[in-house]
Amino acid sequence: MSVAEDRRRMTFRLHALQVGATLVFIVLGMSFWFLQVVEHQHYEELAENNHQRTLALRAPRGVLFDRFGKVLVENRHSFTISIVREHSTDPSRTVRLLSQVAGLDQAQVEQIVARHRAEPAYRPIVIVEDASLAQVAAVRARRLESELPDVVVQEVPTRRYPSDAMAAHLFGYVGEANDTQVAGGASQGAIIGQQGLEKAYNDMLMGQDGAKVVAVNSLGREIRTLEEVPPVEGRRLQLTVDADLQRAAEDGFRHAGFNGAALIMDPRNGEVLTYASLPSYDPNDFAVGIDRTKWGALNSDKLRPLQNRVLQGRYSPGSTFKIVVATAALEEGVVDSNFRVTCTGGANFFGRYYKCHKKGGHGSVDMRHALEKSCNVYFYTLGNMLGVDRIYKWAEKLGMVGKTGIDMPNEQESIIPNSEWKQKRFGERWYPGDTISVAIGQGFLSLTPASLAMMITTVANGGTRVTPHVIKAVDDGSGWKPVPPPAVAERVAFRPDTLAALHDGLWMVVNAAGTGGRGRVEGRDVAGKTGTAQVISNEGRARARNSGRDLRDHGWFVFFAPKDNPEIAGVIFGEHNEHGFLGAPIAKHVIETYFAKKEGRPLPVLPTKGGSPAPKDQEDPDVPGVLNDGDVIAAAAPELRPLN
Repeated sequence: MSVAEDRRRMTFRLHALQVGATLVFIVLGMSFWFLQVVEHQHYEELAENNHQRTLALRAPRGVLFDRFGKVLVENRHSFTISIVREHSTDPSRTVRLLSQVAGLDQAQVEQIVARHRAEPAYRPIVIVEDASLAQVAAVRARRLESELPDVVVQEVPTRRYPSDAMAAHLFGYVGEANDTQVAGGASQGAIIGQQGLEKAYNDMLMGQDGAKVVAVNSLGREIRTLEEVPPVEGRRLQLTVDADLQRAAEDGFRHAGFNGAALIMDPRNGEVLTYASLPSYDPNDFAVGIDRTKWGALNSDKLRPLQNRVLQGRYSPGSTFKIVVATAALEEGVVDSNFRVTCTGGANFFGRYYKCHKKGGHGSVDMRHALEKSCNVYFYTLGNMLGVDRIYKWAEKLGMVGKTGIDMPNEQESIIPNSEWKQKRFGERWYPGDTISVAIGQGFLSLTPASLAMMITTVANGGTRVTPHVIKAVDDGSGWKPVPPPAVAERVAFRPDTLAALHDGLWMVVNAAGTGGRGRVEGRDVAGKTGTAQVISNEGRARARNSGRDLRDHGWFVFFAPKDNPEIAGVIFGEHNEHGFLGAPIAKHVIETYFAKKEGRPLPVLPTKGGSPAPKDQEDPDVPGVLNDGDVIAAAAPELRPLN
C-alpha cells in the first residue's frame, strides 16, 4: 500500500472523527439548552423542593355552645404521622420501618398508601390519626437518626365530643372526605362533617387551612420555618339546645331502662331544647378515624345505634293520633266538644266488631273525657264520620305530612295515608274499614318522632306551625349574631271550642283520671297524651314468637306545659317499652329541670332506684286490641312497619 493511500485514509478518519465530535457537541448543546431553558421552571421547582417542604396546617372546626354558653363540642390537640412520598427513595422500606417503629400492622399501612397512590406525591398520606406519645417519640427519634426522613409528625386539631356520648345524633361526627364528597368539591384528605350538625353546617364549621414552608437538609430534616400562614378557625355556633335538659332526657331514658327518642321544643318559636336518640355511639371514635372493628360492630348491632330515631325511625303513633282525629272532627264541624258516644266495650262498623281496650266500656263520654280515657269507640266513631281524606287534611295542617323542615340532614318523611296514597301504593281503593284503624293511630300510619313533636307543638301554641331549628347564633370572629328563625310554615286559626276541648282533655289525661298521671308536675299544669302501638298483628306475633325479634309494643307520650301558656312541648318515644305511660316520667324530669333552671332552683335529681315497671295486671288504656291480620294490613307490612 502506497504512502499516498495511507494519507488519504488517515485524512478520512480524522474528518469523520471531527464530524462525529461536532455532532456530539451539537447534541450536548441542544440538551443543555433544553434542560436550562425549556425545562428551567420544572428543575428549579425540583431544586427548590430539595430544600423546602410545604406542610398543610389544619384549621380547627368551630366550637359548639348550648343556648346558655356552655361548651358542647370543642377541639383538642393530637398528633398525626404521615408519609410524604415526594421525599421517599424507598417507599417499601419506609412502610416496613414505620410499621415496626410505631407498632402498626404493615398490611394495613400498605393498604392506606395504596388507597392514596393516585394523589400528588407531595401530599402527605396520614398513616396514624391521634398517635400516642410513645409512637410520636419513637418516630421522631428515628427521624433524628435520618432513618425516616420521609415521615412527618404533625400536631393537628381534633374534634372532642362529650365523653358520655350526649346528644351524639344531634352533633353527628366528622371524618375524611370520601370519593363521592371529593367529586362534589371537597378537598382530598379534608376532615368534614358526615352526620348531624357537623354535616348540616359543615361550611360554617370548617374554617380555612393554613400552610407552613420549612427548610430541610439533604436528609429531609427540618432546619427552620421559612413562611407560615396560620389557619383560620371555623365559625362558632350557639345552639338552641339546653345542655341540662338534654342530659335530663337522656338520664331519664337510662333510668327507665329502655331506648327511644325525644324531641322537645319551645312551642313559641320552634327552638329545639332537647334532641335525643338512644342507643347511641361515641362520636369521638370517628374524630380520629374509626377502625374497622368498631365500625363493623356498630353496623351489626341489632339495636341499631347509628340510626337517628328522631328523624329516621318511623313507627305507628298509637293513641297519640287521636289528637289529630279530634282536631279534624271539631274543625270540620262534624261534631262539637259536647258530642257524646256510648262505649259498651266495642262497636260494630261495616259488619265487623271493633273492641275498646276497656272490656266493660266507658259509658257515655264527650270529647274531653274521650281524650282523658283514650276511648277507642269514641274515635272509631269520629273516624267513620270524617273519612280518611279529612283526617289527612288536618294531619297536614298540624305538620305531620312530609318533612318537618328541621335544619338536620337525612330526615325521613312520615307516612300519612289517604285514598290517593293507597291507590298509588297498592293499586286498590280505600275501604271504610281502613279508616277505623287509622282513627286510633294504627293501620298504614308510620310516623317519625319529629312529626309527632310538630303536631303537639302546633296544638300547644294554638295553631302556629313553627319550624323546628337548632341554631340560635353565629360568631364569625366579630361577635355573636342572632340567626333569624325560619319562617312560620302555617298558621291555623283554631276555633275557640277546638282549642279549649283539646287543652282541657289533654290536661285531664295527666291531672285527672287519665293515662298520663306519671307526667304530673305540681303547679305546672302539664297536658299530654299517651299512646301504645303494636309492631305486628296478633296472629303475626304468635307466628313470630320464636324468631328472636323484639315484638313488644312501642310507647309514646306527647306533652306541653303549662296548659294555657305553653313554654315547652315535645314527644317521648319508648322503643319496645310496652306502655306509653312509661315515657311520662322522662317528660316530667325534663319539665321539672326546665322550671327549676328558669327559677334559679337546684336541678332535680332522679332517684337511685330504676323506673318502676307497670304492674302485670295493670291494663294499658292505649293498647288498641284490634290488630288482627285481616284488620290492619300495614301493621305486618315490613316496608312500613319493620320488626325491631
